[in-house]
Amino acid sequence: MEDHKIVQRNVALQREWYGEPLGDRVRRLVVAFDISQAYLAEVLGISAPMLSQVMSGRRAKIGNPVVLARMIMLERKILVPDVAAGNRDAMQAALEDVRDSRPTVGRDNIPVGSDERLVLAALREVAEEEDLTEAAKRLDDDFPILAELLRRAGASH
Repeated sequence: MEDHKIVQRNVALQREWYGEPLGDRVRRLVVAFDISQAYLAEVLGISAPMLSQVMSGRRAKIGNPVVLARMIMLERKILVPDVAAGNRDAMQAALEDVRDSRPTVGRDNIPVGSDERLVLAALREVAEEEDLTEAAKRLDDDFPILAELLRRAGASH
């Protein structure tokens, strides 16, 4: 298979598996935290060349679930008010917290860590209890973990 077809296939698989191409997610983190791709790789616990291959679509997936869990944790830390405001100390603390984490990943859990309160609060800011509950019902069959998060946010209103 030609290189560009392999990349197209891999990017399509990333959309299916991760919701969007990993290159987009990684670039968002690099910009949000104002760091290099190499430093992000260190924080996530993946080699810089491997991260580059995943971003470019030369590789379809992140093989280590802990690396993916750290990426999700870091994406959630963007919601922390001081991080969102660009506070350098808060951004560095978030990066170090994720780098030093040892998340466990299973079929029924996604690491939320201490930021769960922030995620729930952010959801409550943008939606009413009824909307969160309705969204949870709609997502239940295909995305039960996300549905449960929405249900918890709605219940805490």
